[in-house]
Amino acid sequence: MVDQFQGLSNVSVIDISQFSDDQLISLSEEMGLALSLSEMKRIKTYFDERNRLPTDIELEALGQAWSEHSCYKSSKVPLKKYVYGIAEEKVLAREDAGVVKFDDNHYYCAALESHNHPSAVEPYGGAATGVGGIVRDIVCMGAQPIAYIDPLFFGSLHMDQNELPKGVKHPRYLFQGVIDGIRDYGNRIGVPTLSGQVYFHPGYTSNCLVNVGSIGIMKKEEMIHSSAKQSGDVYIYVGGRTGRDGIHGVTFASAELTDDSEKTSRSAVQVGDPITKEPLIHVTLLCNRLGLLQGLKDFGGGGLSCVAGELAHAAGLGAEIHLDDIPLKEEGLSPWEMWISESQERMMFVVSQKDVDRVLHICKQWDVNAVVVGTVIDDPVARVFYKGKKILDMDLEFYTGGPVYDETKRPYQLPTINNENVSISSYDLPNFTDTLLSLLQQENIASKEWVIRQYDHEVQAHTVVKPLQGRINQETHGDATVLKPLQDSFKGLAVTADVNPRFMLNDPYHGARAAIDEACRNLIAVGAKPDALLDCLNFGNPEKPERMGEFYEALRGMGKLASELSLPFMSGNVSFYNEAVNSSVPPTPEIMGIGLIDDIRKSVTVPFKQNDDLIYIVGQKTSEELSGSEYFHLRKISGGKVPRTDSGLLKKCMNGLLSVMDKKLLSSCHDISEGGLAVCITEMAIGNQIGSVIDLAKVPGSDREDVLLFSETATRWIVTVPKKFTAEFEKIMNASDAPFACIGVTQGKNVCFNRHEITLIDVEISQLYEQWMNGIASVMG
Repeated sequence: MVDQFQGLSNVSVIDISQFSDDQLISLSEEMGLALSLSEMKRIKTYFDERNRLPTDIELEALGQAWSEHSCYKSSKVPLKKYVYGIAEEKVLAREDAGVVKFDDNHYYCAALESHNHPSAVEPYGGAATGVGGIVRDIVCMGAQPIAYIDPLFFGSLHMDQNELPKGVKHPRYLFQGVIDGIRDYGNRIGVPTLSGQVYFHPGYTSNCLVNVGSIGIMKKEEMIHSSAKQSGDVYIYVGGRTGRDGIHGVTFASAELTDDSEKTSRSAVQVGDPITKEPLIHVTLLCNRLGLLQGLKDFGGGGLSCVAGELAHAAGLGAEIHLDDIPLKEEGLSPWEMWISESQERMMFVVSQKDVDRVLHICKQWDVNAVVVGTVIDDPVARVFYKGKKILDMDLEFYTGGPVYDETKRPYQLPTINNENVSISSYDLPNFTDTLLSLLQQENIASKEWVIRQYDHEVQAHTVVKPLQGRINQETHGDATVLKPLQDSFKGLAVTADVNPRFMLNDPYHGARAAIDEACRNLIAVGAKPDALLDCLNFGNPEKPERMGEFYEALRGMGKLASELSLPFMSGNVSFYNEAVNSSVPPTPEIMGIGLIDDIRKSVTVPFKQNDDLIYIVGQKTSEELSGSEYFHLRKISGGKVPRTDSGLLKKCMNGLLSVMDKKLLSSCHDISEGGLAVCITEMAIGNQIGSVIDLAKVPGSDREDVLLFSETATRWIVTVPKKFTAEFEKIMNASDAPFACIGVTQGKNVCFNRHEITLIDVEISQLYEQWMNGIASVMG
């Protein structure tokens, strides 16, 4: 039974006191709460014990607060078991974003999240508001945003339109829309998009993944917390108006996509407004620098419902909110819509009574909406008023607590790993030149310049090692991007983002370790010491034991290697339900790595710099760990082992390379990843059109040429050393006990691989470059 609440036509009271189990589930479905029967029964018990009936706004509030997206009910237990607590002393805060020391006077701040479901329904808006949301996470810690990253995952661009599942948009449409959204939002608010990842796999056809990360810098004294401070402080709503966009956003993100999602959930996608965001950032940081804010939080998932309750609950206090003065985009919004709307470009300031007028004045000067909407109270409850009547009244412990599911409620089934040792010797050797040319056109190897050129990675003038490197109009990819955050210091920050979904599909444990290994390799390649990690854990339906098994194994692999390397996870995100009917995405634990470099003038880049430098391979012996490799994918071979990471060897190699870079002994460095040694050398040659001659007989490892050329064995780099520095280079590497071998020399205009005086590959760089450039650009135009 549904009745008006105390004469308010737009507030309902719902009599669930006599509801059966079926009626409770029906109510959850009708209201879009996405809550289970046990959760609905717990809510019923709460109100029964208080001898009253819930209002619609109370049920809607619990739907968002108890969603998977908001309360991490399925992931808290394994996260605590495997990930939390590693090198925890380095993390100064872990709230909307993580905070770690940069230097004696500054902190850096970083966050990594997902905007997957909205981007699958409306790619432009979903991606744009993902960017808008992540920058607010940085700002609400008191930091100035200085960079974005964007790891993106799509189905194959070459997919036949007729093979698309019902209700699914073509990957080319999604790819174009997502890039447009990131470009338009990021460029307009003046924050550079520097780094990221673009990966294509059929498993992302029905559910693309759009992960977004950001980094900020702040003075130590400017860090602020997502917490109220004392009773009597005032809540000030600042920024954009509240509308119906984004309603049920967190519950939408906590369910599988269906072929009706376009129709039923489009309103859950928020509408971004970068023109409002830019002054909002300035106002927020200014008020914080002036010491006018007691607490600060952005309106993210769950909207006002989340921000008001969490600010108070973090301090052990309560909140009283009045909805009458909320700035609205349109008339006619119900109170529950105002409460859970996820409209963008909004912040909540907690301000002392004495500073309210000054804050409101500053906001007016910047032409930013600001209105007092409530107060912090002693009682640890949330109370919401509308037209003078109390329409929500709940204990914050109950409201924000949410259920937590252990292995009995979220059972897991460990994946079956196909470690069957596929004997590569049973396959004929290919034509090596044709194989390299084909690999260079593969979607996951081909140039991403079509994407990178649409972003402004120069704005703010912090970027010193850029995503594209080398001669103008002939650039190659970089490994990591390096920032110079402070005007008066040469200390730098490096950032990268990595995961190999094919490794993850074949072996989640070793695939997750490989993601951290690659993040470390990329940071080391530019001269940065890995300092912290972030994760965005994109998985399928946690109610399915096989999906939870993938999740557990990935966390086990991540946690073990991070612990062995003493690298903390400073922040992170879990995105479940990335699944359509009978189709889950590959397990995708995106790893964002951040490194520190004492002097950015010692940074190293990918392209070969000059003829007659000696070429060295550093790291593990090249082995037949070909499972998930681009070479196996090209040849349609399955099985085998995913590359393994030896943390002890990884540390030795990192220490050795950092030592030789500190002495400026290297002219270039590149990690070996997708496509193996052959692709790595090609990418290094492309940037400055300088060729090389490699003797595969000198590459430690397998006796088979295709393995030496195309294996993606972990923990390997290619470096070039001027001849005058080779003795010192080898001395330092030997002292570090890091394996290395001299395998060739830079020279000419061809990429050449020989073995035992037999030429295996000898191709002009211009031909390789043309193949590499056309892989994506020829499809997207």
